[in-house]
Amino acid sequence: MAFLRISDGRFKNGYCGGFLVWSDIVLTAAHCYCKQCNISVVLGAHNVQKTEAEQQSVHVSRCIIHPKYNNTTLENDIMLLQLRHEAKWTQAVGILPLAHKSVKKGAVCSVAGWGATSTQEGAPSSPVLREVALPVVGDDLCSRRYKYYNRSLMICAGNSKEKKDSWKGDSGGALVCDGEAQGIVSFGTKPPPGAYTKVPEYIDWIHKTLETLDS
Repeated sequence: MAFLRISDGRFKNGYCGGFLVWSDIVLTAAHCYCKQCNISVVLGAHNVQKTEAEQQSVHVSRCIIHPKYNNTTLENDIMLLQLRHEAKWTQAVGILPLAHKSVKKGAVCSVAGWGATSTQEGAPSSPVLREVALPVVGDDLCSRRYKYYNRSLMICAGNSKEKKDSWKGDSGGALVCDGEAQGIVSFGTKPPPGAYTKVPEYIDWIHKTLETLDS
């Protein structure tokens, strides 16, 4: 997991989640982009309000938003961040594999982040990394709730009975199923489920983009 500190250097400060997919590449949500902002990535963190020995802080040198990202519908809500230098591998920092095949309905996955732990307005973010298990549910549930839900590009996940879900501040984090990133936290309302960008649909774009960065 990666914690993204986003600042315009004056008034606006925000944060998102993300995850390391290459030695110097973090995957996150495109809606976390801020044109005039500086983004720094903290890797290996548990409590982002403390300076922990395992933490690595790296500035972002380049933001690569999917060319077909739509900030109204949140289709193609995916972005690659190139770091100024490679991360150092430790017990706390490593790469999260990307899923190449879509997960099936009923699978139990997990999402982690430093977002708000309550849906109440103005609820504070969590200083420590928290994780919750979420089931993948039918696309029809998200299609009925969200006008712009696209079942070919998104995954519907969340526990409506126990009201467990990702929330504000968790954007860009990974929906992990069987040790692979299946989704990226994109959007949702209370109660669950919420919508996640479907990672397997973007494998080709990710690899082609990485090839251009290496050339």
